[in-house]
Amino acid sequence: MRIGMALNYSGGFKESVAELSDYEKAGLDIVFVAEAYSFDAVSQMGYIAARTERLEIASGILPIYSRTPALLAMTAAGMDYVSDGRFTLGLGASGPQVIEGFHGVPYTAPLGRTREIIEICRQVWRRERLQYEGKHYTVPLPPDRGTGLGKALKIINHPVRPRIPIVVAAIGPKNVELAAELAEGWEPIFYVPEKAGEVWGPSLAAGKAKRDPELGGLDVIAQASLAIGDDVAGLLEFGRPMAALYIGGMGARGKNFYNDLTRRYGYEKEAELIQDLYLQGKKEEAAARVPGELLEKMSLIGSEGFVRDRVQALKESGVTTLNVTPLGRTHEDRVRLIEKIKEIAG
Repeated sequence: MRIGMALNYSGGFKESVAELSDYEKAGLDIVFVAEAYSFDAVSQMGYIAARTERLEIASGILPIYSRTPALLAMTAAGMDYVSDGRFTLGLGASGPQVIEGFHGVPYTAPLGRTREIIEICRQVWRRERLQYEGKHYTVPLPPDRGTGLGKALKIINHPVRPRIPIVVAAIGPKNVELAAELAEGWEPIFYVPEKAGEVWGPSLAAGKAKRDPELGGLDVIAQASLAIGDDVAGLLEFGRPMAALYIGGMGARGKNFYNDLTRRYGYEKEAELIQDLYLQGKKEEAAARVPGELLEKMSLIGSEGFVRDRVQALKESGVTTLNVTPLGRTHEDRVRLIEKIKEIAG
C-alpha cells in the first residue's frame, strides 16, 4: 500500500514544499496538489518536481472543463518530463459552482467529456497526429466551425512515457464505472471501507469487465485524516466543518454529489438536515449534525490498534494508496506519523 498526502499550504506554499523532503525521507510515496479556484496546480507541481527526488506528484485534481483536452495532454507530458517520469494526471469534473461560477463554462456531460479527454490524452502521448471525432470534442476543428485552416498535428517533444497514469476522481455510479474501465486509478472521497462494496461494488465490477488488461490493476486511492495515540479522539471534531461544507454546501439541492453519497451510506435524514442548516447559513449547527460514526469510519484517528484495524479494513476493501492528512502539532510530529503509517501499511 502506497502512502500519499495532499499538500497543505495554508501556512505558505513554499514553506510546505520545503518540508516535503522530510516526508519523502520518512517514506511518503506520492503528493497530491489540489486545484479549485486558488493558484493553479501546475505551476506548484513544477516547483515540487524541482525540490524533490523520488516523490511521485499528482494533480488532485485538474478540472476537465478549464483546459482543452490537448492542453491537458501537453501539461501532463511537460510535468512528466520535468519530474523524470514521476507525474500522475488526476482528473475530475469538479462541480457546477466552480466550473460555471469561476470559469464561466457550462457544466455539461462530465461523463462523456472525461472519456473523450482520456482517449485524446493517450493519443497525444503516443505522438500520433491528433485526429479525433467525438460527441464533445472534434480535433482538428471542422472547416464549418472555424477558419478551415486547422491541421492534424502531433506533439513536438517526445514524452518521457507514452502512457502517463491517469486517476479519475469519482463518486457517482457511472463515473466510478468509467474510472474502473479507463483509468489507472480511482479516487473517491468520504471513503468508508465497510460500505465501499455495497455503494461502489457494482460500478467497479461493470467497469473492470470492460477494462483493457494492459492498464493493470486499478489503483484505489482513499483519503483519511491521521492521528495515532490514546488521547487523539478529540481530533475527529476537526473534520466536522469540512464534512458539513461538502455534504451541505458543495452544490445546490438535488445537485450535491457528496450529499447523495452520504445518503447512500445510510445517513439520509442526517444528510438532509445538514444541507438544510448549511444552506440557511447555520454552518456550525450543520457541522454539529455530521454523524460521529461517519467521521470515525472515514478517519485513521485513534490508538495504534484502532489504526492498524482500520488500515486492514481499507486493504481488504481494495485500497492500494492511502492518502493521509497527518494531524500532528509540529512538523516533526507529522513526519513521525508518516513514518508510522508507512510501517503499519507495510
